[in-house]
Amino acid sequence: MTDLIDLNTLEILALYRDKTLSPLEYWQAVEARIEAFEPIVNALYAYDPEDARRQAEASTQRWLKGETLGPLDGLPVSLKELIATKGQPVPLGTKAVELVPAGEDAPVAARCREDGAILYAKTTCPDYGMLSSGLSSFHKLSRNPWDPTQNPGGSSAGAASAGAAGYGTLHIGTDIGGSVRLPAGWTGLFGFKPSQGRIPVDPFYTGRCAGPMTRTVTDAAYAMAT
Repeated sequence: MTDLIDLNTLEILALYRDKTLSPLEYWQAVEARIEAFEPIVNALYAYDPEDARRQAEASTQRWLKGETLGPLDGLPVSLKELIATKGQPVPLGTKAVELVPAGEDAPVAARCREDGAILYAKTTCPDYGMLSSGLSSFHKLSRNPWDPTQNPGGSSAGAASAGAAGYGTLHIGTDIGGSVRLPAGWTGLFGFKPSQGRIPVDPFYTGRCAGPMTRTVTDAAYAMAT
C-alpha cells in the first residue's frame, strides 16, 4: 500500500493500462491513507469515500472496456474549497456565509469531471482564502504532515496537507499572492501560479488563479492539460 502511495501520476496510469492495477484498487489505497492521516492533519472538507468508491468502480469498468473519458480517468483529485462543485456549499473557509449548495461546477471542477477524475473531497482554506495559514473559523485547523505541530501555510492549506500526506497525486489550489506557492514551499510540494486566465476561475476575482499542488513537477505538468 505504501508503494502505491509513492507512485506518481504517470506510473499509476501505466499500471491502469497494463491492467495490473485498477482505479478501485488505487482508490482503496488512498482511502486507507486518508483514514490514517486525516484525524491528524485535517486537510479535507466534504469528504465522501462512498461516492469516491462508486466513481472508482465506474472508472475501473471504463478501463476494462477501453472507454476512458480522458487523461485523468481513475485518478483521485482534490479541489480547494473555493472551487465550486455542484450540490455542495462553498463556505469560503468562514462561518460568516450561508451554506447554499452550488448550482453548478466551477470550470476547474467541470474539466476534471469531464476527464474522468475521481473528485473525492474539497480541501480546507482560511476565512475567504485570505490568510497564509490553515486557520479557519469554519474548518478544523489544518496541520503540516511533516510535523503536525506546524502550519501547512495557506491559503491552500488543506491542499498542501493532502498532497504532503499522500492523498493521491493531484491537488488543485488557488493563488492571489502566494496561496499555492507558499503552502507548497512549506510542505515540500511543487506548486505554481499559472498566468491569469490560463485556467478559468469562476467567480472571477482579480489576481486569483487556479493551479496544481503536487509532489512532482511531472504530476503538475500532466494536470495542466486538463
